Amino acid sequence: MITLRLISTVIALIISAVTSKADVKLADVFTDNMVLQRHMNVKVWGNADPGEKVWLTFKGQKLRAEADKAGEWLMVLEPMKAGGPYEMTIRGKNEVVLKNILIGDVWICSGQSNMQWPVSKSNNAEQEIKEANYPNIRLFEVPRTVSNVPVDNIPNGKWKECSPETVKNFSAVGYYFGRDLQKEIDVPIGLIHTSWGGTCAETWTSKTFITKLPKYADFGERIDKYDYSTAARKYENDLKKALGGFPEKEKGMKEQWMLPDTDRSKWLSMTLPTLWENAGYNRLNGRVWFSFDFNLRTDDLHSVAQLHLGQIHDSDITWVNGVRVGGLNWANTVERNYPLPAQLLKVGKNNITVRVEDKYYKGGFASKADKLFLQLEDKKVPLSGEWRFKVDTVIPDFKPFPNDVPSLLYNAMVNPLIPYGIKGVIWYQGESNTPRSKEYALTFPNMINNWREDWQQGDFPFLFVQLANYQQPEKKPKNDAWAELRESQAKTLHLDNTGMAVAIDIGEANDIHPKNKQDVGNRLMLSALQVAYGKEIVHSGPIYETMQIKGNKAIISFEHIGSGLLAKSKHGYINEFEIAGADKLFHWAKAKLQGDKVIVWSDKVEKPVAVRFAWSRNPAEFNLYNKEGLPASPFRTDDWEGVTDGKSFDD
Repeated sequence: MITLRLISTVIALIISAVTSKADVKLADVFTDNMVLQRHMNVKVWGNADPGEKVWLTFKGQKLRAEADKAGEWLMVLEPMKAGGPYEMTIRGKNEVVLKNILIGDVWICSGQSNMQWPVSKSNNAEQEIKEANYPNIRLFEVPRTVSNVPVDNIPNGKWKECSPETVKNFSAVGYYFGRDLQKEIDVPIGLIHTSWGGTCAETWTSKTFITKLPKYADFGERIDKYDYSTAARKYENDLKKALGGFPEKEKGMKEQWMLPDTDRSKWLSMTLPTLWENAGYNRLNGRVWFSFDFNLRTDDLHSVAQLHLGQIHDSDITWVNGVRVGGLNWANTVERNYPLPAQLLKVGKNNITVRVEDKYYKGGFASKADKLFLQLEDKKVPLSGEWRFKVDTVIPDFKPFPNDVPSLLYNAMVNPLIPYGIKGVIWYQGESNTPRSKEYALTFPNMINNWREDWQQGDFPFLFVQLANYQQPEKKPKNDAWAELRESQAKTLHLDNTGMAVAIDIGEANDIHPKNKQDVGNRLMLSALQVAYGKEIVHSGPIYETMQIKGNKAIISFEHIGSGLLAKSKHGYINEFEIAGADKLFHWAKAKLQGDKVIVWSDKVEKPVAVRFAWSRNPAEFNLYNKEGLPASPFRTDDWEGVTDGKSFDD
């Protein structure tokens, strides 16, 4: 019996030793249909048993490596010309064959929601998808996930040929950039899409680099201690405590909470307008009812009345005195302006009830207080202040958000790609950094330097989109966080091999996700032709260079004027200029072309000191271009304190 047991144990150990031996495996970014970067030493890496010998054969090159003690191996292919398709064979104790490989240029497409925005939601989507048969363009999608430590795997990553089926949910900016570029240079193009809506630059930066910045020097411990499941439980427990528990089931519609005589004595209160996360109800997704009572006199009642609630994230149903007056679904960028039926309002107490639904990120009333009012002909009744509210539904999905601490997306969605050979990066992000726009002039270049150093491919081209115009135009000159963010983006051009696609003229006032992604992709492509490929073309619109004061006028000079400046105006005047004297008070200015310069003045400013151009979220009357059709970049000549000076991650 002992002998049999001993024999059985030995056999089991032998079988275990054989079956536990790991197959040779490539990193997840290497699959069928991939594009390898031309004209450079291309690194290929993967895993095997420690000490196992691995052979790689590709396009006449035969390489050999031995897995180290951690089971990791790496080989380097010599530079190759564009072409394909080819096959790659990797052999150890097993054999892996990768097929349909092209050699060309590989571009990373990254950022937040405007990079994530798919072809299916862009302009002319049906036709664009139908025509997307480009077998020499290959697409790779990095799944969205977070990690507080660097990881190497890309779950379910797979290269795919560009086709109507594969392109429809792919990044629109990435696709249009790659399509236009492939037509220009006629080599295979690989597009690696790694983006996540609503994310800030800090989460795309490694711990090593983010802690180099003074204000982030002590963030290392926060990143190390971050735990996905612990964070999720904390969000849930904190919200339960703030609300006094969660509702068992939805009751509001059934019990008709919109009726004026509803007992709201036990409802909580919140000062509106605000997003409820800003009021202490973090990670609340679901349905929340808001109610507000106001009094009117006899002379307030007119036949014309309109309710203004500003922007609501994301959906609403709105009642006045129990009568439904409006509602929009998933329209967080649209201001709610609801006309009220005649005779609906009454003398004495009136009631407004709004049922708000939000399923992702932040919910509630997003506009400023001056957007929350009741218009009675020429009289405004303010509605900002303390409202009663009651949570009717909570979506119990307390996922950590990538902006919880820095580095979460760098670790999970960038690190696994390194050191895959690339030509460069296109980047569309910044909206989520506008609360600390001034600091972005540090955090954004820091992120670029981070990627370049870790990739060890030198100062590869890094091309980015300057934020598009968005929201309603301002009636008077004022400081603006979005303008400051654009300024920080423009300052990043001091880094070598960077390029900026200006989008100030192709946004949408009511949508933070403008559908014209074709022009964005094309402008990035123009930047790539000059920055990455050295073509002598006009790749940028005019960018501010110098200001000279003569009398009561400012004379502005530009770089990148191409074949000349162009004012798209019948009368030759240029819009969206402001001018100020030593008092720092800006006034709308007159501006006109004089050769390749712009002359700016105002009758209200005798001695100009500073000029600003397109300095707002939405300079809706923008009309300054070069003759090649590329828009001028917004700028200011002053360095006076703005609205985001001193703001950082925890503010």
